[in-house]
Amino acid sequence: MKMRIVLFLLVAVMVSCASLSRKRDYQQPTTSQQLSTVEKPKLVVGIVVDQMRYDYLTRFNDRYTDDGFKRLMRDGFNCKNNHYNFVPTYTAPGHASIYTGTSPMNNGIIGNNWYDKFESKSIYNASDDSVDPVGTTSDDGKMSPRRLLTTTVTDELELHTQGRAKVVGISIKDRGAILPAGHAADAAYWFEGGDAGNFISSTFYMNQLPQWVNDFNASGVLASYMKEWNTLFPINTYTASGSDLNEFEKPPKGKETATFPYELQRLSKKNGGYSLLKGTPYGNSIVADFAIQALKNENMGMDEITDFLAVSFSSTDYVGHQYGVNSVELEDTYLRLDRDIARLLKALDDQVGAGNYTVFLTADHGAVNNPAYLQSRGVNAGYFNSRDLEKFLKEQLATDLGNEAILKEVSNGQLFLDYEILKSSRMEQNYVQQYLADLMVNYPQIDKVYTRNALMNTQFTTGTGALVQNGFHHKRSGDVVYILEPGVISYSRTGSTHGSSQSYDTHVPLLFYGAGIQNGSTADRTHIIDIAPTISSLLGISFPNGATGNPIVPVLK
Repeated sequence: MKMRIVLFLLVAVMVSCASLSRKRDYQQPTTSQQLSTVEKPKLVVGIVVDQMRYDYLTRFNDRYTDDGFKRLMRDGFNCKNNHYNFVPTYTAPGHASIYTGTSPMNNGIIGNNWYDKFESKSIYNASDDSVDPVGTTSDDGKMSPRRLLTTTVTDELELHTQGRAKVVGISIKDRGAILPAGHAADAAYWFEGGDAGNFISSTFYMNQLPQWVNDFNASGVLASYMKEWNTLFPINTYTASGSDLNEFEKPPKGKETATFPYELQRLSKKNGGYSLLKGTPYGNSIVADFAIQALKNENMGMDEITDFLAVSFSSTDYVGHQYGVNSVELEDTYLRLDRDIARLLKALDDQVGAGNYTVFLTADHGAVNNPAYLQSRGVNAGYFNSRDLEKFLKEQLATDLGNEAILKEVSNGQLFLDYEILKSSRMEQNYVQQYLADLMVNYPQIDKVYTRNALMNTQFTTGTGALVQNGFHHKRSGDVVYILEPGVISYSRTGSTHGSSQSYDTHVPLLFYGAGIQNGSTADRTHIIDIAPTISSLLGISFPNGATGNPIVPVLK
């Protein structure tokens, strides 16, 4: 399966893929020839932390160990002003853009789910009915990267080495494993909760799980985490967070308050069995355990051909959504993640050797503080109801244009029009787009509105317009895009979410560490799409074929 995919991609991208010598607009104090002579690692480890704001590096810094986040910051390179250059800031677009070096306008991953105007239904970014599940009978295994339109840095590594590199993606979430692993990977593994509690895959990658994966699933490791979750330190020392008992968090089913401790074994019966672990720090520990086993059993980084291990820690996102940015639960989750990262780095030291591997760590998006909490502190914030917007727009369409069905769908902050109705009614698409935009620009809590016509015919170079345009795919996106005011979300009144163009969602960590990496930091603005070109330059391989980012030259020796 792997070699067939590699050969196909070789033919498909031979002409279009960007070489290392391709000129870039980024500042270039060194030449492309010098970039090609940097130290090449035996293994690259990409770490994505789901829903990690940049300030989590500084806010919890005093409680981090010396061997996790601090090690990467102290001995590596810290890009302190790293941002997403597009909206929406969701998990799938984030992972896709990290590894493709381009935004949704090219890689096509415009959301976790999006409305498919051709199939007239909502689709999931990784769903694929043409493949079968492996390690399960559930549809949770019917996943692949086929909706990802461009190659990844991991694909390009496979192509460059004629498939001899080993590429493995691992995450609790399917999309967190599949999109980084890319099309030509050896394997991608994700977690199935419920009664099973197993890591699974699909026939896109393999026909059966390797024995070591079966052994891990049967080892009882997962069951060992079904225990009490209490704070790592005395709860009164969690001064970087709000009070444990408050009205801004959602307790799990079967518990009256979102307060420590959490008896996971008891709570699991009403919260999806092993799925409950996803929303605890133990979900990250499980991923670290599995990644270390993959490192050992797949012999990664053990020869001169560079391998790639893509690891995504997703439990931070589940915890953030349920308990919020300001919760003790979130702080405790990051303090424990710090220790899991330290364990992973030690395993890399022991197997590959310090100085023989390269790590980058970033996030797929940030998160907003709970709006109700912000309001309690006098900050402008609020909640938006997209169904009320849809009702309002349809009423106006029925009154002014005679047919509410012109508006076919409202999804991910976008309006989709029914082209058949427009055609039969002889209405100009541009006129209807602008009509709806004019209605929405005066609608409460909507900040900005962009039409398809404007996004396809105007070049936005700065501001929100540029972010929207970079996230707009000509074929897959809608006809009108709207942006909410800062601090306003379409979500429940408990917990936190993300997806906006605001800095709390776009500003995320970016740390590089290890072979070929300078020690230092920069406050210059960098973008998430610069990661793949930087790693490609380090490895001396082609940039992903849709890459629009630039190598971050100061990072590289």
